[in-house]
Amino acid sequence: MDRDKRLDELQQKLGLSFFNKTLLSQSLTHSSFANEANVPDNERLEFLGDAVIKLAISEYLFNKFPTRPEGDLTKIRAAVISDDTLAKIAEKINLGEYLSISENERAGGGARRKSNIANAFEALIGAMYLDAGIGKSRDFLVHHLSSEIETVSQVGYIVDFKSTLQEFAQKRKWELPRYIVLSETGPRHNKTFNIGVKIRGRILGKGSGPNKKEAEQKAATQALAVLKKKEEGVAARVKGIVKKVTKTKWIF
Repeated sequence: MDRDKRLDELQQKLGLSFFNKTLLSQSLTHSSFANEANVPDNERLEFLGDAVIKLAISEYLFNKFPTRPEGDLTKIRAAVISDDTLAKIAEKINLGEYLSISENERAGGGARRKSNIANAFEALIGAMYLDAGIGKSRDFLVHHLSSEIETVSQVGYIVDFKSTLQEFAQKRKWELPRYIVLSETGPRHNKTFNIGVKIRGRILGKGSGPNKKEAEQKAATQALAVLKKKEEGVAARVKGIVKKVTKTKWIF
């Protein structure tokens, strides 16, 4: 089946109707294929789609949960639009089957790799936004993510280590954590990002992953462990000092 027929099949399956099919095709073009075929890849659309997803889901959560505080909404959103969740949705709609990738990348499992299909989903949303606007994009996202939103919003614990680290710093009136790319390794289409998180002028955590989001979460996790250990140490020393003071016999 040729590319146009495959894209028509995908549109019919997802209930889409692109005016500009070139945008749809580009959204499903991995950089490994783009380099060989000399066509645009989906990375710019992925960048746009990431922003559209964040805006659309933020608006939806704002209206759906009128009494939930900002901190809860931030954590729900982070869980719902995480790469793991987007990859799960992309898997459910078999997006990897429609991804144009190089033969080498396909042989290495690239059409099923979570980072590739999550990125393709973001790019698809970016293409949808350019083709039909925010309304269509939002409706599509809500349709596919509503069950995830319901699940996450009812769970008693929602772990977003970046938000937790930010709250930790804000409570102590510190400057906000800053994430720095320490290095990037691997080919362009299969990179590993090494990220450090700097707090009060020092890098307190490092993390690696196939994308910046995952690496930043890992760096934040490590930084939280370091900071909490330090605070426990300070608390133990203070407790020891207080204990000594209470046992001291004062002579006046």
